[in-house]
Amino acid sequence: KHGSLSINSENIFPIIKKWLYSDHDIFFRELVSNGCDAITKLKKLEMMGEAEIADDEEFKIQILANPKEKTLTFIDNGLGMTADEVEKYITQIAFSGAEEFIEKYKDKSEDNAGIIGHFGLGFYSSYMVSESVEIETLSYQPNSQPVHWVSDGSTTYEITDGTRTQHGTSIIMHITEDEEEFLHLKEEIDQLSQKEKSYQDYQMTLNSLKQQITS
Repeated sequence: KHGSLSINSENIFPIIKKWLYSDHDIFFRELVSNGCDAITKLKKLEMMGEAEIADDEEFKIQILANPKEKTLTFIDNGLGMTADEVEKYITQIAFSGAEEFIEKYKDKSEDNAGIIGHFGLGFYSSYMVSESVEIETLSYQPNSQPVHWVSDGSTTYEITDGTRTQHGTSIIMHITEDEEEFLHLKEEIDQLSQKEKSYQDYQMTLNSLKQQITS
């Protein structure tokens, strides 16, 4: 299935990149936060008797850097999404209020650190350093089917059958040439991981394929 994102401006992604240039690692904080939220929601559903979780389930956020493929992937085992939920939360709600924001702040550059969260654009912060982004997700709901979503940073997207076999979501970022430092600076990414642990309760691991590829 092909579709268009619910926004009229063709320039939303360049604007995101320009406004947030001074805080370029904000995408890391936003994607980790999204993963933690997904896990928290699933645990709450279990407490209410609306979801079943295996007794040995270990909740965690994983970050996989692959310099050869030029991808940075954020993986959680939270509640995941159905195709309808991807349509709702990724292609519609995420852009609510964005047009108004663009008109109000397009000529301003200061105090931009909080704009993404305020307008529900957290997921789209990934385009600050990516030429395209994919989502692989599988809902916790019984008999759900995996979903794959992809957009190259224009206002169009594609949804197809996914390949994920465990509930949760994977965000696969195809890093731009200018931002490949995020694939190679393992220590810096690890420091970011440690910093984010200060506000989330789940195990977070960083895996890098750099040594396997270059050895």
